[in-house]
Amino acid sequence: MKLQALLKKYSNQLTGLSALLILIAYSGKYLLNSYFLWAFALLLATFIGLVPIAFQAVQALKFKQVSIELLVSIAVIAALFIQEYEESAIVTFLFAFGAFLEKKTLEKTRSSIKSLTEITPSTALRISGEVIDIDDVKINDELLVKTGAQIPVDGSIYEGAGFVNESSISGESAEIKKGVGDKVFAGTLLENGSLLIQAEKVGEDTTFGKIIELVEEAQDTKSSAEKFIDRFAKYYTPSVLVLSFLIFIVSQDIKLAITLLVLGCPGALVIGPPVSNVAGIGNGAKKGILIKGGNIMTNFSQTDLLLFDKTGTLTKGKTQVSITKNYGASTELINQVAMLESQSDHPLAKAIIDEIGEFTKVPLQNIEVIKGQGISADHLLIGNEKLLENHQIFLNAQQKNDLMKLQKHGLSTVLIADDKVRLLYGITDKIRPNVKETLTRLKKQGIKELIMLTGDNESTAQSIAQQVGISQVYANLLPEDKAKIVQDYKLAGKKVAFIGDGINDSPSIALADVGIAMSSGTDIAIETSDIVLMSSNFDNLSYAHSLAKSTRKNMRQNILIALFVVIFLLSGLILGNSSGFIGQYVNMATGMFVHEASILLVILNAMRLIPHKKILSKNFTVAND
Repeated sequence: MKLQALLKKYSNQLTGLSALLILIAYSGKYLLNSYFLWAFALLLATFIGLVPIAFQAVQALKFKQVSIELLVSIAVIAALFIQEYEESAIVTFLFAFGAFLEKKTLEKTRSSIKSLTEITPSTALRISGEVIDIDDVKINDELLVKTGAQIPVDGSIYEGAGFVNESSISGESAEIKKGVGDKVFAGTLLENGSLLIQAEKVGEDTTFGKIIELVEEAQDTKSSAEKFIDRFAKYYTPSVLVLSFLIFIVSQDIKLAITLLVLGCPGALVIGPPVSNVAGIGNGAKKGILIKGGNIMTNFSQTDLLLFDKTGTLTKGKTQVSITKNYGASTELINQVAMLESQSDHPLAKAIIDEIGEFTKVPLQNIEVIKGQGISADHLLIGNEKLLENHQIFLNAQQKNDLMKLQKHGLSTVLIADDKVRLLYGITDKIRPNVKETLTRLKKQGIKELIMLTGDNESTAQSIAQQVGISQVYANLLPEDKAKIVQDYKLAGKKVAFIGDGINDSPSIALADVGIAMSSGTDIAIETSDIVLMSSNFDNLSYAHSLAKSTRKNMRQNILIALFVVIFLLSGLILGNSSGFIGQYVNMATGMFVHEASILLVILNAMRLIPHKKILSKNFTVAND
């Protein structure tokens, strides 16, 4: 292990020394006319370059893997045996130099992880003024955050106010005003103000910690193309060894057989798909789009049906009461309504509480949430018309007329009753900005069908759908109804993506081929979905889809480049040797040079996905904003 550590630590220096020795060798041959200096320098360069290659080959053999390094090691040793010192030195140097370039460019593709880890908070400030290591912070600790400082943990503000930059979480640099009771996230920056916060999640359990972990795991998760290449390489590499041996038996030309070993190395083929995957996922992470692996990229790029939840997805989920119809509700009843709605996290419940304002707390018993209908306690019912009908309470003509008018104008409605209908609330939920434009882009990008699934009433759902350009709607659905629709479309052969808020829609998100959560970093969204849109920017949905298509196209390009190079070199070697023309140019050293150039080419091609730039849906290429 010590040798491995040393070789890794000084790999750059060894590559540089190898290059220097090759330069000395040629100087000795052409300037000093010294064969001894030429041969000695090349032998030393070969040895320096061969040691790390051979070590990696041996390590792979321990795990019963026939690696590219083994092909090169055998070829170099054979070249030494037939005294082709020039070939052996250049091949080992080019292999080491290629590994150096590969390492540097892969580091570049993983820049999203590096940039995230670099801004991870390392210390926290207690309210006493004591600075402590971030690892020493415990849940419920009270911390002070000053202007310009990073928020070290996930927590709640219990005193103070300020403007917080949450770009590390959402990908958007807009400052958000925060005050008492608001949640804050580790890794975000307090631009202005002073906050006292109580720690709720620390270390790796914070949203920021989970984002880093998720992106790291995603970049290591292989796509179907990568898995195929791994299986291909597993059988291809031994096949090259066998073919080389047969070529030697038939031709008795050991140099030809050795050259075949070097030219048969599938380096670009092995590195091409994963580097595309890493670059694409890194691009998404910078934008606040967390994509959980290359297989998700592939699936989303092939999606032909997008199913949408309404509230919190197509709409902002920030509801407010626009119209109140009172049919004899007493103050006591309104207090009961506020008390009961405070037990719910539903956006409509929050709107009603905001509308009522301050209220007197009253005891309630037998509280029950009825899926798809509402909530009840004792004699009080809050929900839709179906809930009331199931309790034998019916609307009169005036109330039915009021209800239909509100729903016709796209308002969500909530009915409240005891022995009779007492209140009707008409609640509005604003559509997210650019939804219609985004859905139009998605259609142009290849999504064939857009369908809304909602638990809201038919009239409200149709009104919202008409505004955003969705033609097909399923309304009055329970969570299990949505999940069944997802399953039915999958059974019909559709490639289905479902996008919801990550909480109520978790069964549908989990069932879909691609589950997408519109979220501001909730645990359930990160854990359940395949793609998390950390920002509230709906545009990121079309960006994510276009990025997935670009990444998949980039993978295919890299595979074609790699296959073309291998086929060109091998055919050039075999046909060239028979014709006597191309063979004089396709040899061990030039072959290795072309191989390393192809590795660099596929990496550079993948790096086109890295810049934080807009990916155009028209041709799925990267261009400036």
